[in-house]
Amino acid sequence: MDVKQRTIAKEITLKGVGLHTGENVTMKFVPAKENHGFAFKRVDLEGEPIIEADANYVVNTQRGTNLEKKGVKIQTSEHVLAAFVGMDVDNVLIELDAPEPPIMDGSSKFFVEAIEEAGILEQEQERDEYIVKDVITYKDEATGSEITIIPSEEYQVTTMVDFGTKVLGTQNATLEKMTDFKSEIANARTFSFLHELEMLLEHGLIKGGDLNNAIVYVDKEISEPTMKRLEKAFNKKKLSVKPNGILDNLTLHQPNEAARHKLLDVIGDLALTGTRIRGKVIANKPGHYVNTQFAKKLAKIIKIERRNKVPSYDLNQTPLMDVNQIMDMLPHRPPFLLVDKILELTDSHVVGVKNVTMNEPFFVGHFPGAPVMPGVLQVEAMAQTGGILVLSTVPDPENYLTFFMKIDNVKFKQQVVPGDTLIFKCDLITPIRRGICHMQAYAYANGKLVSEAELMAQIVKTKGE
Repeated sequence: MDVKQRTIAKEITLKGVGLHTGENVTMKFVPAKENHGFAFKRVDLEGEPIIEADANYVVNTQRGTNLEKKGVKIQTSEHVLAAFVGMDVDNVLIELDAPEPPIMDGSSKFFVEAIEEAGILEQEQERDEYIVKDVITYKDEATGSEITIIPSEEYQVTTMVDFGTKVLGTQNATLEKMTDFKSEIANARTFSFLHELEMLLEHGLIKGGDLNNAIVYVDKEISEPTMKRLEKAFNKKKLSVKPNGILDNLTLHQPNEAARHKLLDVIGDLALTGTRIRGKVIANKPGHYVNTQFAKKLAKIIKIERRNKVPSYDLNQTPLMDVNQIMDMLPHRPPFLLVDKILELTDSHVVGVKNVTMNEPFFVGHFPGAPVMPGVLQVEAMAQTGGILVLSTVPDPENYLTFFMKIDNVKFKQQVVPGDTLIFKCDLITPIRRGICHMQAYAYANGKLVSEAELMAQIVKTKGE
């Protein structure tokens, strides 16, 4: 099932304070183009640097998932990212005038409401989804925390938390389908234990933590001096402990709010893989460290699989275009015509085939005794296949020539030799405009990726028309 990418329909601004810095923060959600993903922009710094939401930029997971790129930091990214995944949005730029998003009430609720207010816009390109085929696991031996993902029809998450304290024992939470994120998970607030809070107060680490944005579980006796410090820190005249063991600043939304918030964190942290996931995540005692280590592992597996993923085509099927139809469209002729047939052609991609034989003229000199197809001719063959894509947009393709404008990120992975059947797949990176075609091209042979390149070409009408 092909799903289109989505962004927000308009910009929207939120204001609040950062949990750890206590500073006022203005955050703006800005619509972004296709394949942009999620990224943070620090508008308060010179050059307005951008940090992509990428697991490889995670530098520290104390009190939140913190990213850093070239010395520029984003703290506590997870609640915002969870809101976008939960609301089924793919591409957004998050502008901030401080190192961390506003904590709001410690949940994703306000971000979800902002996304709803901005509205959601469907884009042209299809969403890139990673479909889990095998069980993938990461375990942190030190803490016993473990995350596993197994195949499933849709993205699901289960969290099991056990803090080993009387006040907050074992809790579970499950999200069966992402469409329930808003109603089931978005309003689950962050929490901490009294013993952590005392330490954070001593180190001056929770300046923004008025008690409206964190549930405080009281896991030990509170001495009178500590209670006074808390009342001062949270600007409250009188604090006490409720019978259920939490400070009386707020009421739980659900009995398992802590497990639901951990689930929210898992969704936000796994957004750092950069790809939508289809699989069931089972997280036992999750935390930002294990979540982000798992995100890194998953991102690496996805990258390797993508690199080696060879599309399967029936080479015996009647082609969409044979060599004569190709010559009706392309200006190239043997021995420089390097594509034999076209198997698929849509508005955004094309698949072509070339049978590499010993009697190719270039094998005469490349290399006698060890024939290898030159890499540059593989790129040329990909470009000719792409030429079919761009020329199919004009009514009179025979009156046009195609010219290279740019070739980027070319990689040669395997040798191509006589007897190989090359399959070329070209996908548009951006829509064709003014006859300019910008595409990602891959060449496969023997079940392996042999070469890839990012190509830009332009079609130009021949003179005399």
